[in-house]
Amino acid sequence: MSGDAARDLEEWIPRLITLWRQQRAARTKGPRPPPRGRHVEEAPSAKLTPQEIKEVGAGIKRLSHGLTRERELAGAKYMDDPALLGAYLLFYWPVSYAQSRSLLSELPARPRSLLDLGSGPGPLAFAGIDAGARETIAADRSKPALELARQLAIASSESLGTREWSPERPLPEGTFDVITMGHVLNELFAGDVEKRAALVERVLERLKPGGSLVVMEPALRDTSRALLQVRDVLVAKGYAVRAPCLFRGACPALIKPSDWCHAERPWRMPALTEALARSASLHKESLKMSYLVLAPKGEAWAEPPKGRVLRIVSEALEGKGRQRFMGCGPEGRIGLALQDKHRNPGNEKFFHLQRGEVIRIGGVLEEKGDGAGLSDQSTVELVARAGQAVPKP
Repeated sequence: MSGDAARDLEEWIPRLITLWRQQRAARTKGPRPPPRGRHVEEAPSAKLTPQEIKEVGAGIKRLSHGLTRERELAGAKYMDDPALLGAYLLFYWPVSYAQSRSLLSELPARPRSLLDLGSGPGPLAFAGIDAGARETIAADRSKPALELARQLAIASSESLGTREWSPERPLPEGTFDVITMGHVLNELFAGDVEKRAALVERVLERLKPGGSLVVMEPALRDTSRALLQVRDVLVAKGYAVRAPCLFRGACPALIKPSDWCHAERPWRMPALTEALARSASLHKESLKMSYLVLAPKGEAWAEPPKGRVLRIVSEALEGKGRQRFMGCGPEGRIGLALQDKHRNPGNEKFFHLQRGEVIRIGGVLEEKGDGAGLSDQSTVELVARAGQAVPKP
């Protein structure tokens, strides 16, 4: 996440806390005892108290367990539960905002109009506004979540339209430069890939020419593989993927049941997120998500940069005396390895690669059945950092 996005997120934190306290007070409102003697009303703190952290942390645990373990909350109307909605607002809202800003930075152009489907209280919608969108609509089935989004728009003096929407209802009217679906698809249709793909197709029809649909999902193995299955249905029907895929065929990460593909981005974690993560025993030191950026029907795949290019799709797989990564590019998914003894200025970048970066490899390579071995005569060049659009050839 860029420095600008990190600063923008910090500005949202006090608003989120203020709104959460207002909603909490409205739920638990009771008679206030009269002040004794002289009383000065103190301004509310922009930090949570230990008791508030404990309270929100309990809600975060319920959400996390219900959406990642047994998944009993997946597809349920959990945002109509005030405690869970409050936990989402203070913890998952900043995370989703940061994830979205990272993905929006990969688009070929800034969005002017944006529709956020399954918006909840609007983290992706407001991320789009901060990224340059001037006409933004948040759409969700939860009336309480949409009300929070409206209150955040008032608090930030931003213009935001809201619509009630669920997959069974028609899409909001209009066409858009960007449509976002953040952590939505995995909760729909009880895992039916064809129904999910059909919904995505309907959504893609609402893109303007040159527009993008950003689908963001949890980085769990099952949810990531499910998204790749939807990808394959759409690719088979002729849709192009803007990011992260450079490979145009059926996703090679689905060949082995143990494989999946997800992104990971560094970020400057807000103090609020850090405190709540600690309370809920969760880890959010980096932003992890699976995602697709899809183009409208009829738009061709972008030509990859010249040379042998690959996106790094794994963490460093360190071995004895060598460094390894998995890469995926126009040729498919392959392993890459370089021994420490062959390290030199021409290939030094290989030892510092991050998941999601796009590289160009050249020079002398040892082709193997499952990948390529680099040598002291190999070159490694950074083409695009994670979170950046891949340049045109």
